[in-house]
Amino acid sequence: MALSGRTAIRIGAVVAGLGFLAWNQFHGKQQAPAAAATATATAAPQPPAKPARWKLGTLTLTACELTQPNSGLSTAAWCADFPVPENRADSHSRTIKLKLAVLRSRAQVANPDMLAFLAGGPSQAATDSAGLVASVLKPLLAHRHVVLLDQRGTGGSNALSCKESDETVTPADDSTFDADKLRAAAADCLRQLAGRADPRYYTTTIAAQDLDDVRKALGSPPFDLVGVSYGTRMAQQYLRRFPDAVRSVVLDSTVPNSLALGEDFARNLDDALKAQFARCTAEPACKKQFGDPDQTLYQLRDALRANPHEVSFRDPQSYQTVKRMLDEDALASVVRMFAYTPATAALLPLSIDAAAHGDVGPLLGQAKLLSGELSELMGSGMQYSVICSEDADLLAARPQDAHTILGTRMVDALKAVCSVWPKGTRPADFHAPLKTDKPILLLAGQYDPVTPPRYAEEVARGLPNARVLTLKGQAHSVMAAGCTPQLIQHFIEKPDPKMLDAGCLDRLQPTPIFIDFNGATP
Repeated sequence: MALSGRTAIRIGAVVAGLGFLAWNQFHGKQQAPAAAATATATAAPQPPAKPARWKLGTLTLTACELTQPNSGLSTAAWCADFPVPENRADSHSRTIKLKLAVLRSRAQVANPDMLAFLAGGPSQAATDSAGLVASVLKPLLAHRHVVLLDQRGTGGSNALSCKESDETVTPADDSTFDADKLRAAAADCLRQLAGRADPRYYTTTIAAQDLDDVRKALGSPPFDLVGVSYGTRMAQQYLRRFPDAVRSVVLDSTVPNSLALGEDFARNLDDALKAQFARCTAEPACKKQFGDPDQTLYQLRDALRANPHEVSFRDPQSYQTVKRMLDEDALASVVRMFAYTPATAALLPLSIDAAAHGDVGPLLGQAKLLSGELSELMGSGMQYSVICSEDADLLAARPQDAHTILGTRMVDALKAVCSVWPKGTRPADFHAPLKTDKPILLLAGQYDPVTPPRYAEEVARGLPNARVLTLKGQAHSVMAAGCTPQLIQHFIEKPDPKMLDAGCLDRLQPTPIFIDFNGATP
């Protein structure tokens, strides 16, 4: 949960979209005889069926259901709590429990290597993405288990979440950057965490040690790492520290080790928006309808800078009229959310044009569906433990970003919070480029507003056994796009990236830009 309860920095996200039949439906069928027995006077009460268990390595896992956030869908898995010391350097440290889940292979005898999915964020819980992971990696589940470990500080692993303080923010001002409010919110969150967590020990490096402890407990299988967004940082750090534990790596929406998270947010968003809007100006119908969307966006930004005001729009979920303060910060946050996926990016010219003419419903209504919020200036405690420990001292507001849509607000917000947030240690080689001959497949979206293709190319330069695939028309987190699941399957089954036939990606095309709410030009 965001420190303000309303906003979150989304460096990366994986949206789970599919689920499987609930495992407890099977139990319902097995319990039918017991139910029938109770209908007779002489039948003795039947004890409830014991939960199914599975011994894997030294661990005993129990059948479970991984629910998908904001959905009734769930994915069958095998779960266990995994205890680890919070402070690995202190033998008397508090013990925290990590949530571990395994998607079990359909094979009677699975391959010795296991897939390990590393979620984005930082702050995403791997188990929350179980539905999407099970769908994308379904062909590989035929012969391999998939490991989902909620990284410490996320999901079911002592999440660094805080309740919202009523004094922190009000509905009328929840989008405006205020350094004092950010510091106050961070301090309030720290007070809430004081009895159960020390934020200094929720960093990537320590989480990598957790993951290797899990691997050993599972019987020391070699891992095929699949990381998305921030999860690609985790994958690189794990590979650097435990190279013998890794068989192959897939990096989706790559974060270079050299990057300080946050430093390029403004530039990357600006580049992605200009590239998307150039598609509109190159299409006669789109240009006739909207002119230059980039120019319209900046005109709208300037108008809101001069005259921020409260607006009303209908909530697309509750259908109630809601009021929000619309200013340049809110506009930047909403536009950034739209840029994350091809489908929502295709709505931007239409939505910006409508807002410029006084109708904010399309822009803010869609933003409500995307995240329920209007700003991205603040984030969860786990995000801050990572960024404040690993990146904040390298961040500085850049003058060239001041006039972009995002401006310097992300860097300013992070610097404000990190001025009060406790910091863990960072290894001396943490930001050094990865050097390895392990087989690595890097996936990038052409219009990614957060981790553009140049990041993947930068990482690949130091890897002799790596290959970058840039997916045409795609944005952030591309592992589910088109034939990409099949390419991931083929790569992991035969980890030779340079021999991989990726011709099927040629069929991918950008989502046509919406001319009106009926869709694109026929």
